[in-house]
Amino acid sequence: MKLDDLRSILLSERETGRLTAIAPDIFAKGHAELAAITKQVYASEDPFSEEARALIDETLAIRETLQDLFAIRSRKILALTVMHAEGDYYDREEVKRMIPAEKEMFDQITAGIGQCQSVLLYNTPLISRKSAAHNAAVVAADEDEMDGEPDLLLKEEQNLVQESQKGGASPLVHPCVLVHVLQDMDSFMGVDGRIYSLAKGDIVTLPERNAAVLSERNIVLNINLCK
Repeated sequence: MKLDDLRSILLSERETGRLTAIAPDIFAKGHAELAAITKQVYASEDPFSEEARALIDETLAIRETLQDLFAIRSRKILALTVMHAEGDYYDREEVKRMIPAEKEMFDQITAGIGQCQSVLLYNTPLISRKSAAHNAAVVAADEDEMDGEPDLLLKEEQNLVQESQKGGASPLVHPCVLVHVLQDMDSFMGVDGRIYSLAKGDIVTLPERNAAVLSERNIVLNINLCK
């Protein structure tokens, strides 16, 4: 991965507010290029020659470009985790554009925000790391693998709520709405701290605030209030 190629990719990333599609091995190729140039520097008979200095400057430029690319993409990913945690709509195509390490970061941060939100806002007990990792895996599961399983996910979250209530916690009660789901969508966290996975045709109960947002986007149809 040459410096000019990296700079072109960085420029494209800077020009848009959304994640761009990049090769999964772009950083690995960048490090491979650094190693190749460094080898040339060591092989130079005169480390203070103009050629050697030019190679050193190139390695510095490649490192800086990789760091800038990581910083810009990370800020975009952090913004997506906040939208996910607040129950707002986010473009699933952007998640698909994350390379594996970025997707893992997205899942871990999303799970961390959700757990902290549950503890601080809804007074639920702090769950173990093992349980948190399991919940993150459920949220990160591919939509195709979750077809026909929304009821199972809801039951799992209900069990967690029941366990917290047995432990003496008093989570906040949110007004809820019965809705008919009009189209598939990615998993999201409701204002009640629960993870919801909706598929077209489902009839589910959602927090009133989340249902209002989804109804405005014609993703669900409000069919009954159950306050």
